[in-house]
Amino acid sequence: MNETTSVPPHKIIGVAVIWNDQRQILIDRRRQEGVMGGLWEFPGGKIEPGETVEDCIQREIQEELGIAIKVCEHLITIDHTYTHLRVTLTVHHCHLIKGVPQPIECEEVRWVSLDELEYFAFPEANTQIIAALREWLVVSG
Repeated sequence: MNETTSVPPHKIIGVAVIWNDQRQILIDRRRQEGVMGGLWEFPGGKIEPGETVEDCIQREIQEELGIAIKVCEHLITIDHTYTHLRVTLTVHHCHLIKGVPQPIECEEVRWVSLDELEYFAFPEANTQIIAALREWLVVSG
């Protein structure tokens, strides 16, 4: 079998768009080393066997950022293929319940408004999340 027909690994990822009471969104910057290092992202992680998307998002956010969140409605599901990886991002609106976000497994965390997202460099698949958020905001007011 030649190299061009090999299928990249597929990861199913729960992604959180975490809102605070000031209607800001939490983003985090990936560590410099590793894939897509230094880019900003919406926090989340890989769904473990037997876990629901909601459970995954709550667990990952607790592990990565040290905060408690409520997982709310589904925003969008995105299938995206990078050269080395295929991802399915299942994105949910979430609300901060308690805690102050800590950069436990990332370089830095920041609360930003929806309009400010355009000033940050995100992985390619995340641009669809931002577009979906803008649409959602128009519809929901």
